[in-house]
Amino acid sequence: MDKKPLNGKYLNFTKQEITDYLDIFKQLVSKGRYTISKNANRQENIDFMMDYRINSYKAKEILLNLQYDDFCYAAANYNPGYEHERLYVFCKEYELDYWGELEYVDIYIKTNIIQIKDDDFAIVISFHKRNEPITYLFRK
Repeated sequence: MDKKPLNGKYLNFTKQEITDYLDIFKQLVSKGRYTISKNANRQENIDFMMDYRINSYKAKEILLNLQYDDFCYAAANYNPGYEHERLYVFCKEYELDYWGELEYVDIYIKTNIIQIKDDDFAIVISFHKRNEPITYLFRK
């Protein structure tokens, strides 16, 4: 996809294109061919999952419940050598347990599908509470 970004965001998608992306993404999640980034640069993901008691089963449930209308935009990957990749951003509202209190949380989810040894693998780069205003592409 060589569509020009608007303010660094790719917005020229159809519902079907995002549905197709999610079909592939969910197949990878279902097969366990994914990871949620939890390295030193992703402390926000770690804190979020601890604060809301999100274990691997709950995280998988959330990811498998993503819908095309949770999609916000895609962005270029600016890491050297990966500039050809597109990162897909979703925001999913989910009821979570915050230390015994149930609350609805907007979860900011940034994903990427890469190839490793001729096989697809999904990376969830961001998985945390939304901390900036967001616009959904397919919601009014």
